Amino acid sequence: MIPNPALPPGALGDPADVEREAGVARLFELHYSSMLRLAVLLGADDPENVVAEAYYQIYRKWRRLRDAEAAEAYLRSTVCNLTRMRIRHLQVARRHVETPAAEEPVASAESTALLHDDQRVLIGALQQLPARQREALVLRHWLGLKESEIAAAMGISCGSVKTHTARGLAALTQAMEARR
Repeated sequence: MIPNPALPPGALGDPADVEREAGVARLFELHYSSMLRLAVLLGADDPENVVAEAYYQIYRKWRRLRDAEAAEAYLRSTVCNLTRMRIRHLQVARRHVETPAAEEPVASAESTALLHDDQRVLIGALQQLPARQREALVLRHWLGLKESEIAAAMGISCGSVKTHTARGLAALTQAMEARR
């Protein structure tokens, strides 16, 4: 076998690397579109980059995962955290901009294709909610996660999940009724 100079020595034969490559590829095939939708629903301005960063992080930390079965939950939690961080960063950056941007944000082709007309109204109402309420509602009602899974993904207690979900539903209901 002729060594490939682009790869570090032993990279092809290391079973851990082969297992990591296969695991991340399998995770990508099964969950990319749902993670992209999650990032869109949570309000990411660039959902493709958020999801790509999440996959990169899980790829880097694959060997430290205690259980490969928990990779999906780790990925979901990473998408939530990255989206939250990007939204915070944009809020801070916008505060320091001297002239506000006059242009409306343009949705990516992928996010537009994912949403139907009847869903756009709901997405608009979701975008008006505070971030934690939006996250709790999306994780609960779109992904169908249990309170304990939502708490783990958001890094909060189960009681806080209940509070954010209840308040978010109330605000969403009020916003949807006002649009009728």
